[in-house]
Amino acid sequence: MLLSMTGYGDAHLHAEGVSVSVEVRSVNNRYFKLAVRGNELFSGLESQIEGVTRKYINRGTITINLRIKQDVTADKYRIDTAVLESYMQQIHQLGAKVGLSETPHIDSVLQLPGVVQENTDTDDEQFNAWPVIEKTLKAALEKFDTMRRAEGENTTKDLRENLAMIASHLETIEAKSPRVVDGYRDRMTERVNKVLEEFDVTVDPATLLREVAIFTDRVNISEEIVRLKSHLGQFEKFLTQEESAGRKLDFLTQEIFRETNTIGSKANDAEIARGVVEMKTAIEKIREQIQNIE
Repeated sequence: MLLSMTGYGDAHLHAEGVSVSVEVRSVNNRYFKLAVRGNELFSGLESQIEGVTRKYINRGTITINLRIKQDVTADKYRIDTAVLESYMQQIHQLGAKVGLSETPHIDSVLQLPGVVQENTDTDDEQFNAWPVIEKTLKAALEKFDTMRRAEGENTTKDLRENLAMIASHLETIEAKSPRVVDGYRDRMTERVNKVLEEFDVTVDPATLLREVAIFTDRVNISEEIVRLKSHLGQFEKFLTQEESAGRKLDFLTQEIFRETNTIGSKANDAEIARGVVEMKTAIEKIREQIQNIE
């Protein structure tokens, strides 16, 4: 089954005092490239996130947006009394100096830097939150995988249509190929006979046969046809494999183009040349589709 390298999946989960939101996006790339964006507090989990992601994705440029919010508990924040007393003392001293008798509201003082501090233990928070993050990440990757499998099925259908077009033109070319030599021999014989009649000379039949043999060898495309048929068969086999085979298909597409191009350059026939043009058009469509296959 072919898998697209482009896709999207998201998931949201609240459990164990943690709210997690994950978005997974991917575009095509020859290699695996992962970027995790989200809370800096949980940046130490990137290796675990990559390990889970690699179980689902082999190639592509993957962006994972991770948003984590922990529930507020009674012991989450504390008031630094030393800092608060220092602020209050300075405020009273300043008030006495400038003649202000009003006492500042406590809510205003609590907003000053350093008064209210957050109790954090990065390692513990990461450890406690990871099971929820992992579960959410897997759910998003499952959605991502479903989407790219659907795209892979559509791509497979399109690839088979283009393969059938190539095979059809190849069948026509294979049937036409022997007649190319026959036509050349007939045209050469006709021209030679015309010259012989005009100038009253003779030509050794062996010479004529040798020239036809040289031409036959030059325009013989039987080997290219055999190899091209083999490539098309291998291509179809890779389409039905359990694992996506984007790199193998990319290589085969290059080989299919090479054999097709050789047929076009050797055949020396207008009808075959037209068939080769149609085959190259189909191959180019295949090439574009393969670039997006994992």
